[in-house]
Amino acid sequence: MKKILLGVSGAGTLFSGFLSATKLFSGKCAFNESCPIFLGLPACYFGFAMFLALFIIAISQIKKKELDQILINRSVAVSALGVLFSGSLTIREISQGAMGTFFGLSTCSYGFIFFVLMLALSVKLKKS
Repeated sequence: MKKILLGVSGAGTLFSGFLSATKLFSGKCAFNESCPIFLGLPACYFGFAMFLALFIIAISQIKKKELDQILINRSVAVSALGVLFSGSLTIREISQGAMGTFFGLSTCSYGFIFFVLMLALSVKLKKS
C-alpha cells in the first residue's frame, strides 16, 4: 500500500510539475486550457505543492518499518485539502463550460481524480 501511495503521489507530482513548469516558463497553460487563478497564482502551483507534500510523506512512510500514524494523518489531511481544492476548481470549470482538451477532461479534473485516489488509499492505510 505504501508503494502505491508513492506511485500515485509521484505521478501527481510529475503531472502538476509539468503544468506548473509550462505556466512558469511559457506564460501559458498546458493543453491550451483556461488557467484557474487562486490567491493571484495559477492553481497548478498549489496542486504541485500538495502533490509534492504527499510524495515526501510517502517517501517518509516507506523509510519507516512500521506505519507512522502521524504521517498517515498528514497524508489524509493533505489529500482531503487537495480534493476540496481541485474539486472546487473542477466545479467552477464545469459551470463555466470550460472542459479541457486533455482526453476530454480539464487538468483540474485529473488533479481531483488523483487527490480522491490518494485520500481513499490514505484512509485505507489508516484503517489497516
